Amino acid sequence: MDISQLANFLPYVLVIAIFYFLILRPQAKRRKEEKLFTESLKVGDRVITTSGIHGKVNQINESKGTVMIETNAGKLLFERSAISQELTKKLTEPESSK
Repeated sequence: MDISQLANFLPYVLVIAIFYFLILRPQAKRRKEEKLFTESLKVGDRVITTSGIHGKVNQINESKGTVMIETNAGKLLFERSAISQELTKKLTEPESSK
């Protein structure tokens, strides 16, 4: 393989590298952070679900992967993955930074 053939593959290699660093790597990092967040949930944490329901974690069932959330309307059962990391972070931010 000579230099001209190698130069023909360079744009493809660059596109793959850009795709990896701009799309795949950040998604993997976000998934890892969300997994750590859902695993670190404990009873008494104030959370917001992906559907926007605010509540407090009342019970956690590790074997089923569910979380019981207490709201003003009562207690609701959710999958652990239904707890939103981003919305919950906004809920727990100090008032001075808002």
